[in-house]
Amino acid sequence: MGDRSEIIEFALAWMAAIVANDAAAIGNFMTDEWIIVGSDGATAKAEFLAMVQSGDLTHDMMRTVDGARVEFYGATAVYTARVINSGHFRGQSFSADEWVSDVMVRSDAGWKCVLSHVTPASG
Repeated sequence: MGDRSEIIEFALAWMAAIVANDAAAIGNFMTDEWIIVGSDGATAKAEFLAMVQSGDLTHDMMRTVDGARVEFYGATAVYTARVINSGHFRGQSFSADEWVSDVMVRSDAGWKCVLSHVTPASG
Protein backbone atom coordinates (compact mmCIF):
# COMPACT_ATOMS: atom_id res chain seq x y z
CA MET A 1 0.00 0.00 0.00
CA GLY A 2 1.22 3.48 -0.74
CA ASP A 3 0.72 6.93 0.64
CA ARG A 4 -1.68 9.14 -1.35
CA SER A 5 0.36 12.26 -0.51
CA GLU A 6 3.46 10.70 -2.16
CA ILE A 7 1.61 10.40 -5.46
CA ILE A 8 0.12 13.90 -5.23
CA GLU A 9 3.60 15.33 -4.52
CA PHE A 10 5.03 13.30 -7.42
CA ALA A 11 2.37 14.66 -9.79
CA LEU A 12 2.90 18.27 -8.64
CA ALA A 13 6.68 17.99 -9.02
CA TRP A 14 6.27 16.47 -12.49
CA MET A 15 3.95 19.30 -13.53
CA ALA A 16 6.53 21.82 -12.26
CA ALA A 17 9.22 20.15 -14.40
CA ILE A 18 6.90 20.30 -17.43
CA VAL A 19 6.22 24.02 -16.91
CA ALA A 20 9.98 24.58 -16.51
CA ASN A 21 10.34 22.95 -19.97
CA ASP A 22 13.28 20.93 -18.63
CA ALA A 23 13.47 17.74 -20.69
CA ALA A 24 16.00 16.05 -18.38
CA ALA A 25 13.91 16.77 -15.27
CA ILE A 26 10.71 15.64 -17.02
CA GLY A 27 12.40 12.39 -18.06
CA ASN A 28 13.29 11.60 -14.44
CA PHE A 29 9.59 11.07 -13.71
CA MET A 30 9.16 8.46 -16.48
CA THR A 31 10.24 4.89 -17.02
CA ASP A 32 12.09 4.19 -20.26
CA GLU A 33 8.94 2.49 -21.56
CA TRP A 34 6.68 5.47 -20.78
CA ILE A 35 4.10 6.41 -23.39
CA ILE A 36 1.39 9.05 -23.54
CA VAL A 37 -1.89 8.31 -25.30
CA GLY A 38 -4.19 11.07 -26.46
CA SER A 39 -6.66 11.94 -29.18
CA ASP A 40 -3.85 12.09 -31.76
CA GLY A 41 -2.36 8.69 -30.91
CA ALA A 42 0.55 7.48 -28.80
CA THR A 43 3.88 9.21 -28.23
CA ALA A 44 6.91 7.48 -26.71
CA LYS A 45 9.20 9.03 -24.10
CA ALA A 46 12.08 9.77 -26.49
CA GLU A 47 9.82 11.57 -28.97
CA PHE A 48 8.05 13.58 -26.24
CA LEU A 49 11.32 14.66 -24.63
CA ALA A 50 12.82 15.55 -28.03
CA MET A 51 9.87 17.91 -28.64
CA VAL A 52 10.49 19.59 -25.28
CA GLN A 53 14.27 19.75 -25.84
CA SER A 54 13.83 21.34 -29.29
CA GLY A 55 11.27 23.86 -28.06
CA ASP A 56 8.55 22.43 -30.31
CA LEU A 57 6.52 21.78 -27.14
CA THR A 58 6.53 24.24 -24.27
CA HIS A 59 4.21 24.76 -21.32
CA ASP A 60 3.70 27.99 -19.42
CA MET A 61 0.98 26.77 -17.04
CA MET A 62 -0.28 23.44 -15.74
CA ARG A 63 -2.44 22.76 -12.69
CA THR A 64 -5.03 20.39 -11.39
CA VAL A 65 -8.67 21.40 -11.12
CA ASP A 66 -10.53 20.02 -8.11
CA GLY A 67 -9.08 17.02 -6.31
CA ALA A 68 -7.12 14.12 -7.67
CA ARG A 69 -8.06 10.45 -7.28
CA VAL A 70 -5.32 8.04 -6.26
CA GLU A 71 -5.75 4.26 -6.05
CA PHE A 72 -3.09 1.70 -5.17
CA TYR A 73 -2.68 -1.82 -6.50
CA GLY A 74 0.38 -3.19 -4.73
CA ALA A 75 3.44 -1.36 -6.09
CA THR A 76 1.28 0.37 -8.73
CA ALA A 77 -0.67 3.60 -8.34
CA VAL A 78 -3.26 5.12 -10.64
CA TYR A 79 -3.57 8.91 -10.51
CA THR A 80 -6.53 10.61 -12.16
CA ALA A 81 -7.18 14.36 -12.23
CA ARG A 82 -8.61 17.12 -14.33
CA VAL A 83 -5.72 19.28 -15.51
CA ILE A 84 -5.66 22.60 -17.30
CA ASN A 85 -2.55 23.64 -19.17
CA SER A 86 -1.31 26.03 -21.80
CA GLY A 87 1.75 26.56 -23.91
CA HIS A 88 2.94 26.27 -27.49
CA PHE A 89 3.18 23.36 -29.90
CA ARG A 90 5.22 23.92 -33.05
CA GLY A 91 4.71 27.66 -32.83
CA GLN A 92 0.96 27.56 -32.19
CA SER A 93 -0.40 28.48 -28.77
CA PHE A 94 -2.73 26.04 -27.08
CA SER A 95 -4.92 25.87 -24.02
CA ALA A 96 -6.19 22.49 -22.82
CA ASP A 97 -8.68 21.22 -20.26
CA GLU A 98 -8.12 17.47 -19.93
CA TRP A 99 -8.69 14.44 -17.79
CA VAL A 100 -5.31 12.85 -17.11
CA SER A 101 -4.67 9.31 -15.93
CA ASP A 102 -1.15 8.25 -14.96
CA VAL A 103 -0.08 4.73 -14.07
CA MET A 104 2.91 4.76 -11.73
CA VAL A 105 5.10 1.99 -10.40
CA ARG A 106 7.24 1.98 -7.28
CA SER A 107 10.77 0.62 -7.36
CA ASP A 108 13.89 1.05 -5.26
CA ALA A 109 14.40 4.35 -7.13
CA GLY A 110 10.96 5.62 -6.07
CA TRP A 111 7.85 6.28 -8.16
CA LYS A 112 8.02 6.48 -11.95
CA CYS A 113 5.23 6.86 -14.50
CA VAL A 114 4.82 4.09 -17.09
CA LEU A 115 1.71 5.34 -18.92
CA SER A 116 -0.14 8.63 -19.27
CA HIS A 117 -3.52 9.04 -20.96
CA VAL A 118 -5.22 12.36 -21.69
CA THR A 119 -8.84 12.90 -22.68
CA PRO A 120 -10.31 16.32 -23.44
CA ALA A 121 -12.75 17.46 -20.75
CA SER A 122 -16.20 18.45 -21.93
CA GLY A 123 -17.68 20.78 -19.38
